[in-house]
Amino acid sequence: MAEIGVDISKAIRFLNNNQVVGIPTETVYGLAGNALNSTSITQIFEVKNRPTFDPLICHTHQISEIEKYVTRLPTMAYDLFEKFSPGPITILLPRKNIIPDLVTSGLSNVAFRIPKHYLTLELLRNLDFPLAAPSANPFGYISPTTALHVQAQLGSKIPYILQGGDCNIGVESTIIGFYEENKPYILRLGGLKTEEIEKVTGKILVQNSSSKPSAPGMLESHYAPEKKMYFIKRNDIEIQNNTIHLKNFDVFDINEVGFLGFDEYLEKIPKENQIILAENGNIQLAAQRLFGAMRELDKKNIKIIITFGVPTYQIGLAINDRLQRASTYLQ
Repeated sequence: MAEIGVDISKAIRFLNNNQVVGIPTETVYGLAGNALNSTSITQIFEVKNRPTFDPLICHTHQISEIEKYVTRLPTMAYDLFEKFSPGPITILLPRKNIIPDLVTSGLSNVAFRIPKHYLTLELLRNLDFPLAAPSANPFGYISPTTALHVQAQLGSKIPYILQGGDCNIGVESTIIGFYEENKPYILRLGGLKTEEIEKVTGKILVQNSSSKPSAPGMLESHYAPEKKMYFIKRNDIEIQNNTIHLKNFDVFDINEVGFLGFDEYLEKIPKENQIILAENGNIQLAAQRLFGAMRELDKKNIKIIITFGVPTYQIGLAINDRLQRASTYLQ
């Protein structure tokens, strides 16, 4: 089982030997390896059971390091990095050949970001290469927001997890690409609020998810628990006696249903089968708790999970994006 600790020098030794380790970031925990070494990158795909058509995000500690691995850095990209890094922003840029094809799934652009976590930044400062680091979970499952989440899922396959506490954002980074030199668009909603981005870019478009991703984290189905999740509207359910009727879906015993709510419980469903993300209505707290709450519900003795999503302001858009992609059924 993987050791969990705060010894950066130990993590460095594993990475220098082309092994992969778990690392903390402000968004979720990552499974990291040398982004310039095909052996390390292959391990990432194998450990996660991730398809090689889904590209990876590279991490480093400053903008000048990113410039070593891309052919150009548009002015708008520099401005976005300068404003929001270190932080939950990833930008897709034209890559130099030093970045292996395996990292980008053969695409011409590479995704880079500067994570906001003191341990991982210190780790990156002491490496001679950037780290490729997708989320440290089996492909398609709920992303990890604690070191114990990583150990529970990948601990038998990796040697070390850098312990950085709970992730303080809780959803993955926002990914931005460019149609032209300085015309950005959002490829993945994430931990950076769209309203903040638009203070730099002006009005920005959001591209939908895809079965053929042009950037990391764009697959239509992702972040899913093992139990079926239903993303529905409040008026699409009817509770009668000990049964819950889901419009256009099946009927379930009330004790077989789990509920993931924003700020209030659902009547008649047993409280022990419900998790409320933010009783005080704090949308940022809801994001921090999201993946942990999904994991907790997934362990309960229930058959399905239902959710109505959260309000669609600030980071709520990213939360609902994750819930929709985690759901088996949408209404």
